[in-house]
Amino acid sequence: MKGLRKYIAPFAPDQSGATAVFCELGGLVIILDAGGCAGNVCGFDEPRWFDSKSAIFSAGLRDMDAILGRDDKLVEKIAKACEKIDGNFVAVIGTPVPAVIGTDYSALKRMIEKKTGFPTVTVDTNGMELYDDGVKKASLELFRTFTGKNIFTRKDASGQQAETQSDSDGSTEVLPGTLGIIGATPMDVVETAEPDALARYYKEKGWQQVFIYGMGTGLADVERAHRAEKNLVIAPAGLAAAKYLEKKYGTPYEAAYPLETIPGFETLMEEVGKKERKKILIVHQQVLANSLREAIRESSEAEITVASWFMLEKELREEGDVHLKEEDQWMSLVRDGGYDLIIGESLFMRAVPEYAGDFLPLSHFAVSGKRHV
Repeated sequence: MKGLRKYIAPFAPDQSGATAVFCELGGLVIILDAGGCAGNVCGFDEPRWFDSKSAIFSAGLRDMDAILGRDDKLVEKIAKACEKIDGNFVAVIGTPVPAVIGTDYSALKRMIEKKTGFPTVTVDTNGMELYDDGVKKASLELFRTFTGKNIFTRKDASGQQAETQSDSDGSTEVLPGTLGIIGATPMDVVETAEPDALARYYKEKGWQQVFIYGMGTGLADVERAHRAEKNLVIAPAGLAAAKYLEKKYGTPYEAAYPLETIPGFETLMEEVGKKERKKILIVHQQVLANSLREAIRESSEAEITVASWFMLEKELREEGDVHLKEEDQWMSLVRDGGYDLIIGESLFMRAVPEYAGDFLPLSHFAVSGKRHV
């Protein structure tokens, strides 16, 4: 039956993915809901909420607000919040409510900017898609709005326009030795004990500066993203933003995941190599799964299939890779595939207790919502 889940829990939705992109950038993030969606984001889908501060708010929409489309009341509340929060932009994240009533995000953006003076980003997520769709939309809007811009205006306490200078100097010259990492959110990055593991790894590889957009870097780094020497896409949700930066600024990109940063990666590879494998199934986000496949191929002749419940971009896809949509499809794939090894999130195995081959766990927060470090 379409959509029926008996064993596998629901995955993180698109509004959670969009919120994750803005979490560390210092803006005022408004989830356009009555309260439930924001509660789900902060209570389950955003692990950084428990360790650090971020200005994430629910719009607190009431029934009549939604029915009558009272955007003016929403804008008024956002303006009051801007007076109390030391932020540098506003991000409005869509949910099922604005999707149902047909909210005009372009008009809402203009109203907020006129009222508050803050640059505003709107993301038309609807709560019905998966997290990677939200990450894709939010990342693209983020770079479209801020990259290459070094001055924005806002209203001061007296209501007058005041210019705010960012750390970006307005230059368009490429910064040699600068690497931008796109698509990095807790949804897709396997959690490490050290929050700066990704940046440290690439600096050890010779990069002088590493900007992990959305994780550990600020808005000023997004503003000068056009000056990066190269971009690295570590999840398929970041591919659209990388293509935009390549087309507009000529920044080349590569899709790969730094497997060495995964806790226990060496042990995982040792376990893979303990036996002669004939068929291996890797279930994760596409870029990580592809990188793992290439690593295993260096020492194995096994037939390796990548499967994912999330984006499978055509340019990164091999023949035979599987885009999963239904729980029954997953059960059939495992039952009929003849795999002697499966690598993926442990939660998936609840649906296939009859599987007799080997299994190696590889956490995926968007699937399980569990922190493993």
